[in-house]
Amino acid sequence: MYDSIILRTIARLMLPLLLLLSLFMVVRGHNLPGGGFIGGLLAAAAVILQIVAFGPERARELIPINYLRLAAWGVAFAAGWGLLGLLAGQPFMTAFWLPTPIPGIGKIGTPVLFDVGVYLTVTGVTSQLALVLAEEPQLYPMRQPGHKRKPVAPDA
Repeated sequence: MYDSIILRTIARLMLPLLLLLSLFMVVRGHNLPGGGFIGGLLAAAAVILQIVAFGPERARELIPINYLRLAAWGVAFAAGWGLLGLLAGQPFMTAFWLPTPIPGIGKIGTPVLFDVGVYLTVTGVTSQLALVLAEEPQLYPMRQPGHKRKPVAPDA
Protein backbone atom coordinates (compact mmCIF):
# COMPACT_ATOMS: atom_id res chain seq x y z
CA MET A 1 0.00 0.00 0.00
CA TYR A 2 1.27 3.43 -0.95
CA ASP A 3 0.26 6.50 1.03
CA SER A 4 -0.61 8.76 -1.91
CA ILE A 5 -3.75 10.88 -2.19
CA ILE A 6 -3.38 10.91 -5.99
CA LEU A 7 -3.18 7.11 -6.22
CA ARG A 8 -6.16 6.63 -3.91
CA THR A 9 -8.26 9.16 -5.83
CA ILE A 10 -7.42 7.59 -9.18
CA ALA A 11 -8.04 4.09 -7.78
CA ARG A 12 -11.54 5.10 -6.64
CA LEU A 13 -12.31 6.49 -10.10
CA MET A 14 -10.78 3.61 -12.02
CA LEU A 15 -12.58 0.78 -10.21
CA PRO A 16 -15.96 1.15 -11.95
CA LEU A 17 -14.32 2.10 -15.26
CA LEU A 18 -12.08 -0.97 -15.31
CA LEU A 19 -14.96 -3.25 -14.35
CA LEU A 20 -17.16 -1.81 -17.12
CA LEU A 21 -14.34 -2.12 -19.63
CA SER A 22 -13.83 -5.75 -18.58
CA LEU A 23 -17.53 -6.51 -19.17
CA PHE A 24 -17.38 -4.75 -22.53
CA MET A 25 -14.41 -6.92 -23.55
CA VAL A 26 -16.33 -10.08 -22.67
CA VAL A 27 -19.42 -9.08 -24.63
CA ARG A 28 -17.59 -8.04 -27.78
CA GLY A 29 -14.83 -10.60 -27.50
CA HIS A 30 -16.27 -13.43 -29.53
CA ASN A 31 -16.25 -11.66 -32.89
CA LEU A 32 -13.56 -9.05 -32.23
CA PRO A 33 -10.37 -8.97 -30.12
CA GLY A 34 -11.14 -9.49 -26.46
CA GLY A 35 -13.01 -12.21 -24.67
CA GLY A 36 -13.24 -13.80 -21.28
CA PHE A 37 -9.52 -13.98 -20.59
CA ILE A 38 -8.76 -10.33 -21.34
CA GLY A 39 -11.93 -9.22 -19.56
CA GLY A 40 -10.97 -11.27 -16.51
CA LEU A 41 -7.51 -9.75 -16.44
CA LEU A 42 -9.01 -6.25 -16.58
CA ALA A 43 -11.35 -7.05 -13.69
CA ALA A 44 -8.42 -8.45 -11.71
CA ALA A 45 -6.45 -5.30 -12.54
CA ALA A 46 -9.23 -3.28 -10.89
CA VAL A 47 -8.87 -5.40 -7.74
CA ILE A 48 -5.06 -5.17 -7.82
CA LEU A 49 -5.25 -1.39 -8.14
CA GLN A 50 -7.36 -1.32 -4.97
CA ILE A 51 -4.80 -3.53 -3.22
CA VAL A 52 -1.95 -1.21 -4.18
CA ALA A 53 -3.83 1.94 -3.24
CA PHE A 54 -5.59 0.84 -0.04
CA GLY A 55 -4.07 -2.47 1.07
CA PRO A 56 -5.52 -5.99 0.95
CA GLU A 57 -7.88 -5.56 3.92
CA ARG A 58 -9.57 -2.51 2.42
CA ALA A 59 -9.65 -4.16 -1.02
CA ARG A 60 -11.53 -7.12 0.48
CA GLU A 61 -14.00 -4.67 2.09
CA LEU A 62 -14.54 -2.73 -1.15
CA ILE A 63 -15.22 -5.85 -3.21
CA PRO A 64 -16.50 -8.48 -0.74
CA ILE A 65 -16.26 -11.57 -2.94
CA ASN A 66 -14.86 -15.02 -2.25
CA TYR A 67 -12.54 -15.15 -5.27
CA LEU A 68 -11.88 -18.89 -5.08
CA ARG A 69 -15.61 -19.58 -5.11
CA LEU A 70 -15.94 -17.20 -8.07
CA ALA A 71 -13.25 -19.13 -9.93
CA ALA A 72 -14.92 -22.46 -9.15
CA TRP A 73 -18.28 -21.18 -10.40
CA GLY A 74 -16.53 -19.92 -13.53
CA VAL A 75 -15.06 -23.35 -14.28
CA ALA A 76 -18.43 -25.00 -13.70
CA PHE A 77 -20.21 -22.40 -15.85
CA ALA A 78 -17.76 -22.79 -18.74
CA ALA A 79 -17.78 -26.58 -18.55
CA GLY A 80 -21.57 -26.63 -18.42
CA TRP A 81 -21.89 -24.77 -21.71
CA GLY A 82 -19.25 -27.03 -23.23
CA LEU A 83 -21.17 -30.12 -22.14
CA LEU A 84 -24.33 -28.86 -23.84
CA GLY A 85 -22.99 -30.24 -27.12
CA LEU A 86 -22.54 -33.70 -25.61
CA LEU A 87 -26.09 -33.67 -24.32
CA ALA A 88 -27.29 -32.86 -27.84
CA GLY A 89 -25.30 -35.77 -29.30
CA GLN A 90 -22.65 -33.48 -30.77
CA PRO A 91 -18.93 -33.18 -29.96
CA PHE A 92 -17.84 -31.38 -26.79
CA MET A 93 -17.83 -27.57 -27.18
CA THR A 94 -20.18 -27.58 -30.16
CA ALA A 95 -21.54 -24.05 -30.60
CA PHE A 96 -25.26 -23.31 -30.49
CA TRP A 97 -26.57 -19.84 -31.39
CA LEU A 98 -29.79 -17.92 -30.90
CA PRO A 99 -31.38 -17.35 -34.32
CA THR A 100 -31.81 -13.57 -33.96
CA PRO A 101 -29.12 -11.15 -32.77
CA ILE A 102 -29.74 -8.98 -29.71
CA PRO A 103 -29.54 -5.24 -30.54
CA GLY A 104 -26.36 -3.66 -29.24
CA ILE A 105 -24.82 -7.01 -28.29
CA GLY A 106 -25.00 -9.20 -31.38
CA LYS A 107 -25.46 -12.94 -31.67
CA ILE A 108 -25.51 -14.84 -28.40
CA GLY A 109 -24.48 -18.45 -28.25
CA THR A 110 -22.68 -21.00 -26.15
CA PRO A 111 -19.20 -19.62 -27.03
CA VAL A 112 -20.15 -16.27 -25.49
CA LEU A 113 -21.45 -18.01 -22.37
CA PHE A 114 -18.27 -20.09 -22.24
CA ASP A 115 -16.32 -16.80 -22.31
CA VAL A 116 -18.33 -15.63 -19.29
CA GLY A 117 -17.12 -18.72 -17.42
CA VAL A 118 -13.53 -17.98 -18.46
CA TYR A 119 -14.03 -14.37 -17.29
CA LEU A 120 -15.19 -15.50 -13.85
CA THR A 121 -12.36 -18.02 -13.55
CA VAL A 122 -9.58 -15.63 -14.56
CA THR A 123 -10.96 -12.86 -12.36
CA GLY A 124 -11.20 -15.17 -9.35
CA VAL A 125 -7.82 -16.85 -9.69
CA THR A 126 -5.84 -13.70 -10.50
CA SER A 127 -7.49 -11.62 -7.77
CA GLN A 128 -7.03 -14.33 -5.15
CA LEU A 129 -3.38 -14.74 -6.13
CA ALA A 130 -2.80 -10.99 -5.83
CA LEU A 131 -4.51 -10.86 -2.43
CA VAL A 132 -2.50 -13.79 -1.09
CA LEU A 133 0.74 -12.20 -2.25
CA ALA A 134 -0.25 -8.86 -0.70
CA GLU A 135 -1.23 -10.52 2.60
CA GLU A 136 1.87 -12.72 2.77
CA PRO A 137 3.77 -10.55 5.30
CA GLN A 138 0.77 -10.72 7.63
CA LEU A 139 0.37 -14.48 7.20
CA TYR A 140 4.06 -15.22 7.76
CA PRO A 141 5.42 -12.52 10.11
CA MET A 142 8.74 -14.31 10.66
CA ARG A 143 9.76 -13.43 7.10
CA GLN A 144 9.54 -9.69 7.71
CA PRO A 145 12.85 -7.80 7.59
CA GLY A 146 14.40 -7.21 10.99
CA HIS A 147 12.63 -10.14 12.65
CA LYS A 148 15.05 -12.47 14.40
CA ARG A 149 14.17 -16.11 14.63
CA LYS A 150 14.44 -17.81 17.97
CA PRO A 151 16.78 -20.81 17.96
CA VAL A 152 15.05 -24.13 18.34
CA ALA A 153 16.17 -26.04 21.45
CA PRO A 154 17.43 -29.54 20.68
CA ASP A 155 15.40 -32.39 22.08
CA ALA A 156 17.07 -33.82 25.17
